[in-house]
Amino acid sequence: MRSIWNGAISFGLVSIPVKLVNATESHSISFRQIHAEDNGRIRYRKVCELDDREVSTAEIGKGYEDADGTVIPITDEDLAHLPIPTTRTIEIVAFVPADRIDPLQMGTAYYLAVGAAPAAKPYTLLREALKRGDKVAVAKYALRGRERLGMLRVVGDALTLHGLLWPDEVRAPEGVAPDEKVTVRAKELDLADALMDTLGDVDLDDLHDDYRAALEEVIAAKAAGEALPEAPEPDSGGKVLDLMAALENSVRAARASRGGGKAPEPKAAAKKTTETKAPAKKATETKAPAKKATETKATAKKTTETEATETKATETKATAKKAAETEAGEKKAGDKKAAERKPPARKTAQRSAQGSARKTAAAQEERKSGRKPPAKKAAPRKTPA
Repeated sequence: MRSIWNGAISFGLVSIPVKLVNATESHSISFRQIHAEDNGRIRYRKVCELDDREVSTAEIGKGYEDADGTVIPITDEDLAHLPIPTTRTIEIVAFVPADRIDPLQMGTAYYLAVGAAPAAKPYTLLREALKRGDKVAVAKYALRGRERLGMLRVVGDALTLHGLLWPDEVRAPEGVAPDEKVTVRAKELDLADALMDTLGDVDLDDLHDDYRAALEEVIAAKAAGEALPEAPEPDSGGKVLDLMAALENSVRAARASRGGGKAPEPKAAAKKTTETKAPAKKATETKAPAKKATETKATAKKTTETEATETKATETKATAKKAAETEAGEKKAGDKKAAERKPPARKTAQRSAQGSARKTAAAQEERKSGRKPPAKKAAPRKTPA
């Protein structure tokens, strides 16, 4: 890219040699003026009105015409002696947030290239300072015979200079807005919101010049002697009698152009809920969290029930174990008491032996004394009646 201006950025006491390069280019198709009868070129010749002859570019200079018609010639040497510091310098006067710059003031954009190797360090310093501060630099510079206002900002790894209009060059929008008092209803705003949501965002890199493409197609067909492409039918214009219907149709058309996806319905007005229906998109989004919340509650309930069941089962096992231990303890205690109540086998045998000895001694004593043991009485017989 060819530089169109050489100078320096004045950054306090720091000077950064730079070159100015056009950052934009025009791709528009230009036409020549021709003689319609024979296609001859129509040219404009630069003719001196005093000599009545055509002059070359080298013979042409600059001049200022005074109010009385007097022309004052101004040479490049005269311009070099302008009493301002911005003749070859981009003088930074302030650093401000980017939103302080009105887009109406922005004009042609230029890239600032490093003018010499030693300028790489201060160039990078200014770039990184603008990045970290998230600001832009407001500067003054002189270009093409006049002092201009500019804005320096960072684009990628390069510094960019945007030409700005002076504040007094921007007209006030007086008489532009309609004077009639218009009332916009909430439903109309809701439909406008729905239309904006349907159109959504766009990648600016996907946009292209349809007019230039169509014009190239016409030129190619004309050059090849082919039939010109058919122009689409123009939209039937006219007054919009029903704004609501126009908005609704626009939403449907935008939805169709976006691939048939469901377009969001207008947002309901907060103060007129009885008049405006809740938007489908918002309702869907509301139902989705509600469904999700229900599922979450069901999961939480199921988890609680599972935990309660597990806790109950654990308590049941603990109770059964405790009952088994209690029963075993009681059985053991009963056996111990029974064992304590039962006379020892040895003592029983001794008592039996003692009883037998007493009986034997009594029998022997009776035999010695001659007495007989009393006979058992017979049971009385029963006489049949």
